[in-house]
Amino acid sequence: MKKLLFTSLIVSGLVACQSKTETKPAFDLAAAKTEIAAANLAFETAVGKMDSVGIANLYATDAKWMNPNAPSVEGRTALVSSVGEVLRAGVASAKLNTTDVWGDENFVTEEGAYLLYAKDGSQIDKGKYLILWKRIDGKLMFYRDMFNSDLPAAAPAK
Repeated sequence: MKKLLFTSLIVSGLVACQSKTETKPAFDLAAAKTEIAAANLAFETAVGKMDSVGIANLYATDAKWMNPNAPSVEGRTALVSSVGEVLRAGVASAKLNTTDVWGDENFVTEEGAYLLYAKDGSQIDKGKYLILWKRIDGKLMFYRDMFNSDLPAAAPAK
């Protein structure tokens, strides 16, 4: 009888331990969208201030910026230089428009469209982008940024 009671207690304890599964909170896509919108606004603001350091600080330290017609730019230091070149070439403001967002608690992908403007307010480029956001220390940061223009490629020089 003691053996049966002891076995029953062990089995009950094992079953009780197994039923106490930890539940993770569900991924909150709406919160991620809000966080991305705020980061995009910070990006647009930094472009308007010609602040390449401010832009680079929105990116993860190991980020890649994959702009058209050029090799990937890797890391914040290189990003400051490359973004600075783009700003000095005449980009005075940017507008980002998110069209779709999906992912999980660690990585979120954003699809969108962009517009770039010169100092006089004229539109100088429009296109689309995909950004892979990575959660680092609780904050979503640009991790992979790829974009390309909707405008025709420039004619080759003669």
